[in-house]
Amino acid sequence: MPENLSANHEIDQFLDEVWLEKGLSANTLAAYRRDLRDLASRIPGSLLAANEQDLLTAISERFESGYQARSSARWLSCLRSFYRHALARSRIQDDPTAHLQQPKLGRQLPGSLSEAEVAGLLAAPDVGTAVGLRDRAMLELLYACGLRISELVGLQVGSVNVRQGVVRVTGKGSKDRLVPMGQEAIRWILRFIEEGRDLLLKGNDCAALFPSQRGRFMTRQTFWHAVKKYAFNAGVSRSISPHTLRHAFATHLLNHGADLRAVQMMLGHADLSTTQIYTHVAQARLKQLHSEHHPRG
Repeated sequence: MPENLSANHEIDQFLDEVWLEKGLSANTLAAYRRDLRDLASRIPGSLLAANEQDLLTAISERFESGYQARSSARWLSCLRSFYRHALARSRIQDDPTAHLQQPKLGRQLPGSLSEAEVAGLLAAPDVGTAVGLRDRAMLELLYACGLRISELVGLQVGSVNVRQGVVRVTGKGSKDRLVPMGQEAIRWILRFIEEGRDLLLKGNDCAALFPSQRGRFMTRQTFWHAVKKYAFNAGVSRSISPHTLRHAFATHLLNHGADLRAVQMMLGHADLSTTQIYTHVAQARLKQLHSEHHPRG
């Protein structure tokens, strides 16, 4: 099918406007663009001229192509945002997504790591090298603060206040939050700054707290390739996702009695219901411990 130029223009206009209004991250905008271009590839002509039947046909095609319910739910959520935005600006008279049913999803608990697995992962980098020292400091900070990977690689030297023991993080929607780091993370950050950071910068003027080997800000992909390598070396057999250590941070805090609202603030969740999923993880762990160790379990 030839490129849908009309739809591409509508997508670009929508992304420009929502970026200005909501300050969405580059990753969210990229996801919106992918989903809307996927729709554009399934319907003829303008997205704004599409009706409910056009969208039902597109949904059916996605289902037949093997897309899972969770992926389709996210895709449909993007479409709703696009058409509601257009309706609010009188670009369409009716919202074609108004009567579409959202796919039913089971409650998916986030994957996590045990405390022993985290300890092995943190110890995996070779701290005798500048790269290994950097990666150890990054892993320690990631687990100590429950950061998103994009937040971690975007940290600048001025983001860390060692005296107060906090890191200033810029999260979704460009919202800042202060998160306590803990003494172990602080110790590794200071050691990296003293022994390894200048070796990676190679004289470059870069504000990144954790620069790449080229003396620039790291990409998310580069660091997560390293994390997967360290997980393999540490004998962690389960699959590692970009959020694994963030999930471990929240789960382990709750397992040790942390307040749910405090965890919400540290994770940067706007809604407490987003954080509450971790209580299910903690409860599942408690049930497992009871079954394994109680004489009548």
